[in-house]
Amino acid sequence: MNRRILILDDHSAILAVVTEALIYEQFEVLDISLGSQLFDAIEDFGPDLILLDYKLADTNGGDLCRQLKHTPEYRHIPVVIFPAYFTPADAARPGGCDGILYKPFDLESLLSIVYSYLEGSENKAFS
Repeated sequence: MNRRILILDDHSAILAVVTEALIYEQFEVLDISLGSQLFDAIEDFGPDLILLDYKLADTNGGDLCRQLKHTPEYRHIPVVIFPAYFTPADAARPGGCDGILYKPFDLESLLSIVYSYLEGSENKAFS
């Protein structure tokens, strides 16, 4: 079974490149562009990993991550936030995210972090 990755970013170019790279690696990918779509997408898609932009047009990725990590049925899903920049106040793992991948990033860095969170994630979910 292919691993599922949900991507939330409001920049269509980033969504397209990241989606294409992950599909090429044989992941099932769902990309969305609005924070308001996140919880329905999680419910319908059942992701193994969430890649989440920090600054979104309709909300803040850190706030969404905080909501996810406080929801018992979703808190086991690893969340990697990819910000374009952080202010000093933002620097410490926003919303309790599992990882951070700073923009701009190369595809090697993207795939490295994706694989690092998906390897053994079955065990992480219950630890």
